[in-house]
Parts: sequence; structure tokens; C-alpha cells
Amino acid sequence: MPKLTVVNRAGEESTIDVADGLTVMEAIRDNGFDELLALCGGCCSCATCHVHVDPAFVGQLPAMSEDENDLLDSSDHRDETSRLSCQLAFTADLDGLRVTIAPED
Repeated sequence: MPKLTVVNRAGEESTIDVADGLTVMEAIRDNGFDELLALCGGCCSCATCHVHVDPAFVGQLPAMSEDENDLLDSSDHRDETSRLSCQLAFTADLDGLRVTIAPED
């Protein structure tokens, strides 16, 4: 099963198995990372699932939609690796992906 490494806001790293068909946000939420709020449930309308993606994987991700870009613009913690985890379908191609949960805005 593909693996995802999640770094929480305290800097602690955990590696989790991700089932087929989940988004990065669902995998993080379903594995007990309470600090990733994901208030809208994955509808790309709140930006509370903001993560920073390991630069090695940025080129493997789908293009960012205009809606995702607009929502990330509202964050004080946006950088060049910022993505909304609800917009990232986790596939076997992303095995080993490492994300850091962004600070809360």
C-alpha cells in the first residue's frame, strides 16, 4: 500500500498507509491528525487543509485550479509548495509523498 509521510505542526513525522481513492486530506484526517481541520469536507471552499508539499514531489502533482489558488492566497503561510490537500488525489505514483501541515491562519 502506498505511504504518505505527514509532519504535524510540532514537527513530528508519521508515515501512514493510504488506500486507493482517497485524497491526501482524507488520508490525513482519517489517521487522526486533528490539527488538519478540513472544515468544508473536501469541497475546495475553506483552505483549512493547507499543506506544504515536499519540493521533490511538486512536479508530480496535478495543476492547481483557479479556486485552489484563490483560497491559498488568503493564507499568511502560503509558499511555492502550498497546496490544499483536498485537491490532491493520492495515487501509487505519489508513494512516499511527504507533506507538512501548514500553520493555522
